Amino acid sequence: MSTRWYPIYQKGNPQLRIFLPNFWMKLVAPDIRQPESVVQFHCSMEMTKTDIQNYLTKIYNIDIVKVRTRIALGRFVKEPQRQYIMKLDDVKVAYVTLPKDQKFTFPDLFPKDKKNTTIKDGEKSLEDMKNSFKNYLDRNKERPGMPNWYTI
Repeated sequence: MSTRWYPIYQKGNPQLRIFLPNFWMKLVAPDIRQPESVVQFHCSMEMTKTDIQNYLTKIYNIDIVKVRTRIALGRFVKEPQRQYIMKLDDVKVAYVTLPKDQKFTFPDLFPKDKKNTTIKDGEKSLEDMKNSFKNYLDRNKERPGMPNWYTI
């Protein structure tokens, strides 16, 4: 964890003082459809547009054309048991525009199978259920006291 506070002075030489900013950035999937050259980040509220641009260029070597930021207000949430209202934290959203020749697509972390095998598996399990129900009916045909509709 980095901090902006210097450590407490201690006797002795040399004094090691490291300044680490409290900056963080999180890549998020866009809420609405955007051009392929625009990447959306959530970042700390203290970061300016220049900080965001320097952060991405110096650490990740990304070419940046433009940086736009906005502050997304946190939602109000009512706690049902305790009968009070909480406000979630505000988030600064940064839209980073890459050069036209670079494109970014958000990775699909959990791909869904679009094959027909899932449909066939579903039909297969349905047929298995029908067969097991028929076997159940056949086993219980001769039981006394069963209604007429039960014997098909």
